Amino acid sequence: MSTLAQRIDALLPQTQCGKCGYGGCMPYAEAIADADAPINRCPPGGAAGIADLALLLDRAPLPLDPACGVEKPPRVALIVEADCIGCTKCIQACPVDAIVGAPGLMHSVLADRCTGCELCLAPCPVDCIAMADAGRAAESAARRRQLADAARARFVSRNARLLREREREQRQAAADRINASHAAVLAAIARAKSRRQGDPGPD
Repeated sequence: MSTLAQRIDALLPQTQCGKCGYGGCMPYAEAIADADAPINRCPPGGAAGIADLALLLDRAPLPLDPACGVEKPPRVALIVEADCIGCTKCIQACPVDAIVGAPGLMHSVLADRCTGCELCLAPCPVDCIAMADAGRAAESAARRRQLADAARARFVSRNARLLREREREQRQAAADRINASHAAVLAAIARAKSRRQGDPGPD
């Protein structure tokens, strides 16, 4: 059976934008479930999303908190190819793996994956990313939920991959420290042996 946080998360748009003040939709859902956050901090969800949360939680709907932003039509990021320098900063910032490319080469946004979170804008050193209308305003609620579920799956997969990479780096760093320590011990032994061999001893 789903937890309350999971049922709340199922109603969120899964942009993973952080505009609510939390590090993703599930952390925000958990905060709402724990009564640590109000239901009106999600600009991408907008008034409809707040109404859905209010119905689920049997609360009165609230206007969107303006401190979190304003409600906008669904948008996607676009990279100006001629200006892209291939720095990969946007790839690192994208929470749902919607940007592809390689270092030094032009990057591209996979429009059907982009959630419009805008997290790729600030890191770009050449301001070559712009937001455009996603053309999804007329989509059905079922289609929007399908896109949200897919975005959630990519977000979870990306975080799991990053965790594995960090753990691998930590293991490698630990192994490097052990190897360096072992090498230092061997070098010390070699120096001591060399000194003994070079010492003529007492006459």
